This record gives sequence, structure tokens and C-alpha cells, in this order.
Amino acid sequence: MTEQEVFEIIIHAGNAKAEAYEALKAAQSGEFIKAAEAFERAEKELNLAHRVQTETIQQEAAGVKSEVTLLMVHAQDHLMSAITEKNLIVGMVELHKTIRQLAAKQGCAL
Repeated sequence: MTEQEVFEIIIHAGNAKAEAYEALKAAQSGEFIKAAEAFERAEKELNLAHRVQTETIQQEAAGVKSEVTLLMVHAQDHLMSAITEKNLIVGMVELHKTIRQLAAKQGCAL
């Protein structure tokens, strides 16, 4: 894995995480369409990072070994954290939807 590929993973994972938090912010304001759009952008970023990761795994499976560096480990950790946080935020957005629906049924303003 080249240093450029490592930074691609870090950049795309960071972008995905930022988009997931944008989705949460939108949901907190009741803007669920904006939240869905942010999740779409987050998913695209995760796919880009995952593509780089998959290519590296395929190269290693074909016998092309990569030197494991601290930066590479950081990139992998960053990607896995972004995936985990995005998945948790999806659930949080759903909770915000449910709360707003229940509040509307009860005639409560949020």
C-alpha cells in the first residue's frame, strides 16, 4: 500500500464521518431529507475508502506484500471507526424520527 493510498483511506473515512455527523445534526432539527442526503454522501465516501482497502487486500492475496506502518494502521482504524460511528448515527437518526412522530401524536412541540 502506498502512502497515497493510505491517505486516501484516511481522507474518505474522515469525510464519511463528517457527513454522518451532518446527518445527525439535520435529524436533530427534524430535517430528515437532509439527513438522508448526508448519509448518501457518507456511504459514497466509505465506498471509496473501502475500494482502496479491498485493492490492497487483493494485492496481498496475490502475493504482493505491503509493509505495515503505523500510518497504515491508523488509516484502517480511522475507516473502521467511521463505519461504526455512521452505523450508530443511523440508529440515532431513527430515534429522532420516532421521537418526533410520538411528539406529533401527543401534540407536543419540539
